[in-house]
Amino acid sequence: MDSVVVSAFSEDHVERLTGLSKAQLRYWDRTGFFKPAFGEPNRRIAFSRIYSFRDIAALRVLNVLRNQYSVPLQHLRKVAQELSHLEDEKWTATSLYVLNKKVVFAEPNTQNLREILSKQYVIGLALKTVVEDTREAVRSLSARRPQDAGKVEQRRNVSHNQPVLAGTRIPIKAIKSFIEDGYTDEQILAEYPSLAQADIDTARGYSPSRKVA
Repeated sequence: MDSVVVSAFSEDHVERLTGLSKAQLRYWDRTGFFKPAFGEPNRRIAFSRIYSFRDIAALRVLNVLRNQYSVPLQHLRKVAQELSHLEDEKWTATSLYVLNKKVVFAEPNTQNLREILSKQYVIGLALKTVVEDTREAVRSLSARRPQDAGKVEQRRNVSHNQPVLAGTRIPIKAIKSFIEDGYTDEQILAEYPSLAQADIDTARGYSPSRKVA
Protein backbone atom coordinates (compact mmCIF):
# COMPACT_ATOMS: atom_id res chain seq x y z
CA MET A 1 0.00 0.00 0.00
CA ASP A 2 2.96 2.35 -0.58
CA SER A 3 1.71 3.63 -3.94
CA VAL A 4 0.35 7.17 -4.16
CA VAL A 5 -3.44 7.10 -4.23
CA VAL A 6 -4.04 10.61 -5.51
CA SER A 7 -2.88 11.22 -9.09
CA ALA A 8 -5.16 14.08 -10.14
CA PHE A 9 -5.31 17.32 -8.20
CA SER A 10 -7.77 20.21 -8.03
CA GLU A 11 -6.73 23.84 -7.60
CA ASP A 12 -7.40 23.50 -3.85
CA HIS A 13 -4.95 20.59 -3.69
CA VAL A 14 -2.37 22.53 -5.70
CA GLU A 15 -2.58 25.52 -3.33
CA ARG A 16 -1.92 23.26 -0.35
CA LEU A 17 0.87 21.27 -2.01
CA THR A 18 2.77 24.08 -3.76
CA GLY A 19 2.07 27.32 -1.88
CA LEU A 20 0.93 28.95 -5.11
CA SER A 21 -2.39 30.81 -5.08
CA LYS A 22 -5.33 30.04 -7.36
CA ALA A 23 -4.96 33.52 -8.85
CA GLN A 24 -1.33 32.81 -9.75
CA LEU A 25 -2.18 29.38 -11.17
CA ARG A 26 -4.97 30.83 -13.29
CA TYR A 27 -2.74 33.66 -14.52
CA TRP A 28 -0.04 31.20 -15.56
CA ASP A 29 -2.67 29.07 -17.29
CA ARG A 30 -4.25 32.06 -19.04
CA THR A 31 -0.91 33.39 -20.29
CA GLY A 32 0.30 29.95 -21.39
CA PHE A 33 3.25 29.81 -18.99
CA PHE A 34 1.99 26.73 -17.15
CA LYS A 35 -1.14 24.85 -18.16
CA PRO A 36 -2.63 21.93 -16.17
CA ALA A 37 -2.27 18.45 -17.63
CA PHE A 38 -6.04 18.08 -17.82
CA GLY A 39 -8.02 21.15 -18.74
CA GLU A 40 -11.52 21.72 -20.05
CA PRO A 41 -11.78 24.12 -22.99
CA ASN A 42 -14.30 26.14 -20.96
CA ARG A 43 -12.25 27.24 -17.94
CA ARG A 44 -15.32 28.79 -16.31
CA ILE A 45 -16.90 25.47 -15.36
CA ALA A 46 -16.10 23.75 -12.06
CA PHE A 47 -12.99 21.55 -11.94
CA SER A 48 -11.88 22.73 -15.39
CA ARG A 49 -8.24 22.69 -14.24
CA ILE A 50 -6.93 19.33 -13.02
CA TYR A 51 -3.20 18.89 -12.36
CA SER A 52 -1.07 15.74 -12.52
CA PHE A 53 1.63 14.63 -10.09
CA ARG A 54 4.24 15.84 -12.57
CA ASP A 55 2.48 19.22 -12.60
CA ILE A 56 2.64 19.38 -8.79
CA ALA A 57 6.36 18.61 -8.75
CA ALA A 58 7.03 21.18 -11.48
CA LEU A 59 4.99 23.85 -9.69
CA ARG A 60 6.87 23.22 -6.45
CA VAL A 61 10.13 23.74 -8.37
CA LEU A 62 8.77 26.96 -9.86
CA ASN A 63 7.68 28.11 -6.41
CA VAL A 64 11.23 27.55 -5.10
CA LEU A 65 12.72 29.42 -8.05
CA ARG A 66 10.27 32.33 -7.72
CA ASN A 67 10.02 32.72 -3.95
CA GLN A 68 13.24 31.27 -2.53
CA TYR A 69 15.63 32.37 -5.27
CA SER A 70 13.62 35.39 -6.54
CA VAL A 71 13.98 34.41 -10.19
CA PRO A 72 11.86 36.82 -12.29
CA LEU A 73 8.88 35.34 -14.11
CA GLN A 74 10.06 36.91 -17.36
CA HIS A 75 13.33 34.99 -17.07
CA LEU A 76 11.46 31.75 -16.29
CA ARG A 77 9.40 32.22 -19.44
CA LYS A 78 12.62 32.40 -21.48
CA VAL A 79 13.95 29.32 -19.70
CA ALA A 80 10.72 27.47 -20.54
CA GLN A 81 11.17 28.34 -24.19
CA GLU A 82 14.81 27.24 -24.13
CA LEU A 83 13.87 23.91 -22.54
CA SER A 84 10.73 23.40 -24.62
CA HIS A 85 12.29 20.29 -26.21
CA LEU A 86 11.81 18.57 -22.84
CA GLU A 87 8.06 19.25 -23.06
CA ASP A 88 6.20 18.46 -19.83
CA GLU A 89 9.40 17.37 -18.04
CA LYS A 90 11.34 20.60 -18.48
CA TRP A 91 11.04 21.54 -14.79
CA THR A 92 11.59 18.05 -13.34
CA ALA A 93 13.77 15.98 -15.69
CA THR A 94 16.83 18.21 -15.81
CA SER A 95 19.16 19.60 -13.14
CA LEU A 96 18.52 23.30 -12.65
CA TYR A 97 20.78 25.79 -10.89
CA VAL A 98 20.53 29.42 -9.87
CA LEU A 99 23.02 32.27 -10.29
CA ASN A 100 22.12 35.91 -9.63
CA LYS A 101 18.40 35.13 -9.89
CA LYS A 102 18.87 33.36 -13.21
CA VAL A 103 18.32 29.69 -13.99
CA VAL A 104 21.14 27.49 -15.27
CA PHE A 105 21.06 23.95 -16.65
CA ALA A 106 23.52 21.28 -17.75
CA GLU A 107 24.37 21.70 -21.41
CA PRO A 108 23.45 18.44 -23.22
CA ASN A 109 26.80 17.95 -24.99
CA THR A 110 29.31 19.04 -22.34
CA GLN A 111 27.28 18.79 -19.12
CA ASN A 112 28.79 22.16 -18.19
CA LEU A 113 26.54 24.04 -15.79
CA ARG A 114 25.83 27.38 -17.41
CA GLU A 115 23.22 30.11 -17.32
CA ILE A 116 21.18 29.78 -20.51
CA LEU A 117 21.74 33.31 -21.83
CA SER A 118 25.04 34.52 -20.33
CA LYS A 119 26.68 31.05 -20.08
CA GLN A 120 28.02 31.76 -16.56
CA TYR A 121 28.69 28.87 -14.17
CA VAL A 122 26.41 28.41 -11.14
CA ILE A 123 25.63 26.66 -7.83
CA GLY A 124 23.00 23.93 -8.11
CA LEU A 125 19.44 23.22 -7.00
CA ALA A 126 18.71 19.48 -6.67
CA LEU A 127 15.30 18.74 -8.17
CA LYS A 128 15.26 15.16 -6.92
CA THR A 129 14.80 16.45 -3.37
CA VAL A 130 11.86 18.61 -4.44
CA VAL A 131 10.21 15.69 -6.24
CA GLU A 132 10.66 13.38 -3.24
CA ASP A 133 9.27 16.08 -0.94
CA THR A 134 6.29 16.29 -3.30
CA ARG A 135 5.69 12.54 -2.98
CA GLU A 136 5.71 12.82 0.80
CA ALA A 137 3.35 15.81 0.70
CA VAL A 138 0.96 13.85 -1.54
CA ARG A 139 1.05 10.89 0.84
CA SER A 140 0.18 13.22 3.71
CA LEU A 141 -2.64 14.74 1.68
CA SER A 142 -3.97 11.26 0.93
CA ALA A 143 -3.68 9.98 4.51
CA ARG A 144 -6.90 9.47 6.38
CA ARG A 145 -7.31 11.34 9.65
CA PRO A 146 -7.92 9.15 12.74
CA GLN A 147 -10.94 11.27 13.70
CA ASP A 148 -12.69 10.29 10.44
CA ALA A 149 -13.13 6.68 11.57
CA GLY A 150 -16.78 5.79 12.03
CA LYS A 151 -18.07 8.91 10.28
CA VAL A 152 -20.05 9.25 7.05
CA GLU A 153 -19.85 12.09 4.56
CA GLN A 154 -21.34 12.98 1.22
CA ARG A 155 -19.35 15.25 -1.07
CA ARG A 156 -19.88 16.56 -4.55
CA ASN A 157 -18.03 14.60 -7.26
CA VAL A 158 -17.00 11.83 -4.85
CA SER A 159 -18.40 8.40 -5.77
CA HIS A 160 -21.29 10.03 -7.64
CA ASN A 161 -22.40 11.88 -4.51
CA GLN A 162 -23.06 8.63 -2.63
CA PRO A 163 -22.56 8.52 1.15
CA VAL A 164 -19.00 7.36 1.81
CA LEU A 165 -16.90 6.64 4.86
CA ALA A 166 -15.28 9.93 5.87
CA GLY A 167 -11.79 10.47 4.51
CA THR A 168 -12.21 7.79 1.82
CA ARG A 169 -14.02 7.20 -1.46
CA ILE A 170 -15.53 3.94 -0.19
CA PRO A 171 -19.36 3.99 -0.46
CA ILE A 172 -21.35 2.84 2.54
CA LYS A 173 -23.35 0.53 0.28
CA ALA A 174 -20.16 -1.32 -0.70
CA ILE A 175 -19.48 -2.23 2.94
CA LYS A 176 -23.12 -3.14 3.54
CA SER A 177 -22.95 -5.47 0.51
CA PHE A 178 -20.01 -7.31 2.06
CA ILE A 179 -21.92 -7.60 5.35
CA GLU A 180 -25.03 -8.91 3.59
CA ASP A 181 -22.91 -11.44 1.70
CA GLY A 182 -21.72 -12.88 5.01
CA TYR A 183 -18.21 -11.43 5.19
CA THR A 184 -16.82 -11.14 8.71
CA ASP A 185 -15.53 -7.80 9.97
CA GLU A 186 -11.98 -9.14 9.74
CA GLN A 187 -12.49 -10.12 6.09
CA ILE A 188 -13.88 -6.67 5.24
CA LEU A 189 -10.95 -4.94 6.95
CA ALA A 190 -8.59 -7.15 4.95
CA GLU A 191 -10.28 -5.90 1.77
CA TYR A 192 -10.07 -2.26 2.93
CA PRO A 193 -6.94 -1.82 5.11
CA SER A 194 -7.56 1.91 5.49
CA LEU A 195 -10.80 1.29 7.41
CA ALA A 196 -11.29 0.75 11.14
CA GLN A 197 -13.73 -1.34 13.12
CA ALA A 198 -15.76 1.81 13.80
CA ASP A 199 -16.34 2.16 10.04
CA ILE A 200 -17.76 -1.36 9.80
CA ASP A 201 -20.04 -0.70 12.77
CA THR A 202 -21.23 2.55 11.23
CA ALA A 203 -21.94 0.91 7.87
CA ARG A 204 -23.81 -1.92 9.56
CA GLY A 205 -26.18 0.49 11.30
CA TYR A 206 -26.38 3.09 8.53
CA SER A 207 -29.78 4.12 7.19
CA PRO A 208 -30.24 6.22 4.01
CA SER A 209 -32.48 8.58 5.99
CA ARG A 210 -29.54 9.67 8.17
CA LYS A 211 -27.99 13.05 7.51
CA VAL A 212 -24.34 13.01 6.62
CA ALA A 213 -21.64 15.65 6.75
